[in-house]
Amino acid sequence: MPVIPQYFQQEMPAISRADQAPLASSNPTTTAPLPIRRHRFPTPKLRLHLNQLSHEGSSIFLSNTKGNEDLETQVQNVLNLLYAPDDHRPGTRSVTFVLRSMDGVAYTDGTDLDSDHKEIHFNLNYITGIQGDARHEMLGVICHELVHCFQYNARGTCPGGLIEGIADWVRLRAGLAAKHWRQEADGKWDGGYQHTGFFLDYLEGRFGEGTVRKINGWLRGRKYDEKTLFADCCGGHAVGDLWEDYKKVLKSQGEGQSTGHEDAPPPVPTHAV
Repeated sequence: MPVIPQYFQQEMPAISRADQAPLASSNPTTTAPLPIRRHRFPTPKLRLHLNQLSHEGSSIFLSNTKGNEDLETQVQNVLNLLYAPDDHRPGTRSVTFVLRSMDGVAYTDGTDLDSDHKEIHFNLNYITGIQGDARHEMLGVICHELVHCFQYNARGTCPGGLIEGIADWVRLRAGLAAKHWRQEADGKWDGGYQHTGFFLDYLEGRFGEGTVRKINGWLRGRKYDEKTLFADCCGGHAVGDLWEDYKKVLKSQGEGQSTGHEDAPPPVPTHAV
């Protein structure tokens, strides 16, 4: 029986969702993270690859995560938020977490073997530079990247802004929003990342739990069509009208609400299955 390293056996402090939840329940534009359903989905094989064990970022990662639990927990969070138990899901068979020095924050890709085997590359230099709660931020990045291992992408035709927005919506709902996130009404709805993630959370509140899951399911096996997608998933409404409604509500509540400090660099664009 293999020996589990001591740093994977240590009890880690639990994340306080009450203290770290990015959104106040009194804000009608978004809601505090709901308890995630705990259906236990099959978990793909998970691997951890440390390219530079002597790097300070490796020590920070190993000291602040419980690898035999945290990685699987985030897989379950992603699957429970994107799928009902009987929904068809992508056939992802393994996920390898590669910690190494590189540019950016993190990215997800398929392996040379086939697209059912995913790799998440996480920048050790970024980990070293995290200010504040390193565990919270690392789990948030992992959660975001895991979404790209399991979400649909309209056969490669879905705009990157929606792909990244869904990933940050899952991170938001998992209670792992980055401290620098800010709700804004500027720009287009598909600006991506938390910009789109907060908008999707508004749609989830307006049209009911499961709306984002429905959007993800719509992206399976067909080419992207913005008009049809939102008409089918959001009560016949056009996304442009929904974005205008969201902007009005957000401005009435005070635009620019932040979840904390703003010192994190922008993430590297990643890809869905």
